[in-house]
Parts: sequence; C-alpha cells; structure tokens
Amino acid sequence: MQSPVVVGVDGSAESLAATEWAAREAERRGRNLRLFHAWNWHPRHGEGARAEAVQRYLARRALSRAEERARGACPGLSLEEEQAGGPATAALLKAAGRAGLLVLGSRGLSGFTGFLVGSVALATVARASCPVVLVRADEEAADEHLPAADGSTSTGTGYRDVVLGVDVAVPCDEVIEFAFEEARLRHARLRAVHAWQQPSVLGLGPGEIALVDDPRRAEEWQGFLSAVLQVWREKYPEVEVVETVVREKPSTALVRASSGASLLVVGRGPAKSPAGPRTGPVTHAAIHHVGCPVAVVPHK
Repeated sequence: MQSPVVVGVDGSAESLAATEWAAREAERRGRNLRLFHAWNWHPRHGEGARAEAVQRYLARRALSRAEERARGACPGLSLEEEQAGGPATAALLKAAGRAGLLVLGSRGLSGFTGFLVGSVALATVARASCPVVLVRADEEAADEHLPAADGSTSTGTGYRDVVLGVDVAVPCDEVIEFAFEEARLRHARLRAVHAWQQPSVLGLGPGEIALVDDPRRAEEWQGFLSAVLQVWREKYPEVEVVETVVREKPSTALVRASSGASLLVVGRGPAKSPAGPRTGPVTHAAIHHVGCPVAVVPHK
C-alpha cells in the first residue's frame, strides 16, 4: 500500500489551512489523506475518565472540522483518521514513519517578523523520517497558481514555480528528486538556486589570494550546478528547469527566490551536534521567513 499524506490536525486556523493544502497534495499524488490528531492529557486524581472524555470530544471536533475542509477542497479524496495519545512530537514522529509526506501548519505574523513555527513543529521537522511541509495559516488554493490575465487570483491558471535550494558542494539526491517530482506533479517550472559568497582572505591558502576577485567564480558555480542537475533533467525531461546562481547569503537568496513561488524545497541533514537533531541555519531561516509552503526533506 502506498504511504498516505498525513496532516497534523488540532482545530487551529493554521492546521485547517494545512489540511486543505495536504488534500490538494494527496490528490496530486493519488494518495489517501490521513487526518492525524495527537492529544496529551494530565488528569488530576479522580478526574481521569472525565479529562479523557473531554480530550476525545475536542479531538473529534477538530477532526470533523478538518474532514469538512478536506472534502470541500477535494470531494473525491479518500480520507483516513487517526488519534494518538502522548506527547505531540513523539506522536507526530511515529506518524511520519508511516507517511509519504507530513504536513503541519505555521501561524503567520505581521510585518517582517516572518512566521511562527511552534516548538512541536520545529522538533518534528528536525527529526522526521519523511519530508515535512509547513503551511502558513492564510494559505489558499489560488496562492499556488499564477494570476489570471487581469491580475486577479485564480485556481484555473498554471502553477507558480517550485524553488529548490541546492548546495552544489554537497548535493543531496533525496532533496533534488523531491523537488523535481513536485514540479512534475504541478506541471510547474523548477527554479534551482545556488548561492555563493566570496571566501575570506583569511581562509585562503598561499597562492589563492587572486581567487577572491576572480570574475569567473560565478561561471564556475553555474557549471557545477548544471552538472549536478543534468541527471535529473534527463530523468524528468518534461520539467522546465531554470538555474539561478547568485552571490548572496543562501538564506537571503532563498527568501528572495521564493517570493511568488508555490513551494520551496530545502534539505535537512543528519544531526552532527551533541545537542541532538536540529535544522541548519539556511533551513531554519527558510521555515521562519519564506511566505510559501516550505518542504523540508531529510537526507543522509
């Protein structure tokens, strides 16, 4: 059986937006959608049964609202429901182990402060065994599509670009393949972005000082990016690919490139810190400041 798309449901506006996005994604993939609710209760002495009954009632209400939103977005979609007790992060990580994709909500903030990603979502993103997509609270179906000819929003136009962040020094097949597949499913253009920065003079060895101002460095990075993507271009000939190489901080470049995109795809490597699993600085910046949904794909 193919792994379902799983969405975390808690009754909040961000989880309902995530549910709609997940429903559309499950329909694109031809997969079932599983509505997942994790609840954790700490009853006082003598109130265990009553507390559990309240939690189950709230869970049922959250799942019912999510089901209504999912069926409204994709009426013919096959739906499943699951409830689990215990700490939310542990429950979501267990659910992710049986999922092809996990979708979670992220609450939008005003101004330039980006998006609020709760501790449960951050911990899940850092440790999940499957790709995790974060969706902001005000995400709508039309946001994935290009505007109509008169500039109005539309769900009948083509999809906006899928943006892929690529580090050509350590390219990750799992991340690249995920991005190409998402572009294929949408019949969208894939924009692959690599950002580079000038090396510090202090970090260069003898005879390398001239490389600091070498005008050919950008061309070299462009060549590396093209070489990395070539095998995937051949595997996905139907996907139009635009390669972008910029001299900029990677986090800044991805936030800028993702403006007007339908999806940003970034990677998350294995934990290298004694403190345990965590997202890297580029992925961390992306999930807090990029306006479109962000897919974080684990890789080796």
